[in-house]
Amino acid sequence: MNDEKNTGNEYEELSCSCSDLPQLDFGTFVLSMSSSALVHLGEVPEPESGQFMENILAAKQTIDILCMLERKTKGNLTQQEARLLKDMLFELRMKYVQKAK
Repeated sequence: MNDEKNTGNEYEELSCSCSDLPQLDFGTFVLSMSSSALVHLGEVPEPESGQFMENILAAKQTIDILCMLERKTKGNLTQQEARLLKDMLFELRMKYVQKAK
């Protein structure tokens, strides 16, 4: 039983309190995942190289993760969060279908 309490304390130490990074909330997480999918789709350049690269399988996996997140959080999101996730999934799916042809 004591191990469970210690594990919880360990996770508190892992939280990021970096003031240089934006506040992490559900919306920024969805936008971050969506940005990754757009990079994999070749819609935006990779941040490090500035080059456009396509990785359709990685894009599909990222879209699938967002879809799973939508299913698992249904009924637990604010109206804004649910709308953001729905809209991003729609846009990403449309772009994926165009690229996967």
